Amino acid sequence: MNLELVDKIAKAVLYEGYLLYPYRPSVKTRQRWTFGGLYPESYSAAQNGTDACAMQTQVLVQGSERAALTITIRFLHVSMRQAGKLDEALGEGELPSGREPAFQRVDSLELGGKLYQSWQEAVEREVTLEESELNDLLDKPKEQPFGFPHHRQLEPLRDEAGQILGLLVREQQPIQGSIHLAAEHVEGDLFKVTVRIENRTPFADAVHKTRDDALMRALVSTHTILGVRLGEFISLTDPPECYRQAAAGCRNIGTWPVLVGIEGAKDTILSSPIILADYPEIAPESPGDLFDSTEIDEILTLRIMTLTDDEKRQMIATDDRARAILERTESLARQQLMGLHGAMRGLRPISEEANGERQ
Repeated sequence: MNLELVDKIAKAVLYEGYLLYPYRPSVKTRQRWTFGGLYPESYSAAQNGTDACAMQTQVLVQGSERAALTITIRFLHVSMRQAGKLDEALGEGELPSGREPAFQRVDSLELGGKLYQSWQEAVEREVTLEESELNDLLDKPKEQPFGFPHHRQLEPLRDEAGQILGLLVREQQPIQGSIHLAAEHVEGDLFKVTVRIENRTPFADAVHKTRDDALMRALVSTHTILGVRLGEFISLTDPPECYRQAAAGCRNIGTWPVLVGIEGAKDTILSSPIILADYPEIAPESPGDLFDSTEIDEILTLRIMTLTDDEKRQMIATDDRARAILERTESLARQQLMGLHGAMRGLRPISEEANGERQ
């Protein structure tokens, strides 16, 4: 397994839709967090399943019963970053321990020549199952619960004189989930593997809660990485003829599994909410992530270059990743910018004759 290559693709999938142009909270024209969201079961039921609470991957493995599987799931855990203005200044010391100072919630706050904005951030989460042999899974499916607790953190904001006049409060709600792993014999040396991820976070009075309320207890951009040892995965996109019927029988819900790594390798699958081809690659011309729902790099780069100074200032205050996008865009050389316009790959000679006709 080429871990570096697999991780690069998985990271791109993980953050797809994390930030949306125009990269500023003041312009809310589109909905973030649209890919791979798994919401609490009670909220999903209240929405008649519009927002899913579970995701299922089914793939085929060719090998003996001693073939061993590793399963890793990744997702984003959303946190709320709230800007606050203190009711009373606290001087040049530190925040008092054991209690929170009184403050007023605001959309933005400017102190010490810097702008701070309220915003939804996210933390990467990863859960890995211990390696499991197929023969063990055939006898008994495996289930592993996981959870991440409530977290609240205060960051003091100071003016030019060093006085604490504001706060950034980052808060994450607790989430709970489970991973189910099972295998069944199909025929000969062919097996079907099922990985199911469920959000089991308690969420009371879901009928009267908003999507933003549920989002704080959701698994966002959820995807699964499957690895196999002493066996190989069968492509579901282009399976061998002898396995087409078995491949058609795999039921994938909210996800799309593809082979990843060096082309031809069959030991790793990425199952994500984004439709990809086997062996996806990041275009070498791309200077870095733009996160914006599979938008074209050239278009977004040109749009960023047209922002006013005030819009750039807001973008910097939005998120560390937004700031990195702006810094990278402004430092692009002309040759790099021209490279985003397009590229031709996979060229091959045109056959002069095919079946007696010019092609």
